[in-house]
Amino acid sequence: MRKFLVYAIPIATIILFLAVMLSGNYLKQPLGKDDNIPELIDALINDIQNEQWEDAGKKTEELTLVWKKIVFRVQFSAERNEINNFSVAMARLQGAILEKDRLTAIIELKEAYEHWDQLCK
Repeated sequence: MRKFLVYAIPIATIILFLAVMLSGNYLKQPLGKDDNIPELIDALINDIQNEQWEDAGKKTEELTLVWKKIVFRVQFSAERNEINNFSVAMARLQGAILEKDRLTAIIELKEAYEHWDQLCK
């Protein structure tokens, strides 16, 4: 029994860690109706192109809240640099929307989408 436990516990631990580290692509996908980041980014781009700044501000706040939910799911399987870069892009986006800078806002959204796409790859 002791010999079995000596081999089983480390193997089970390694399998568990591998499962957590490789689960990023699954955990990144929307698990509900309110956590679809690519859909929110597309809606934000449409609002910014139509210069609907109040709607864009509300959707930016919603995107920030959704990101805070998702980052807890993917933090163990994603590169820390990509997580930080997405967060920085969101902060810049908020500033661009505050100043109603259409060009910068769209650039930041495209950058955020690229970081989202590279997350957990």
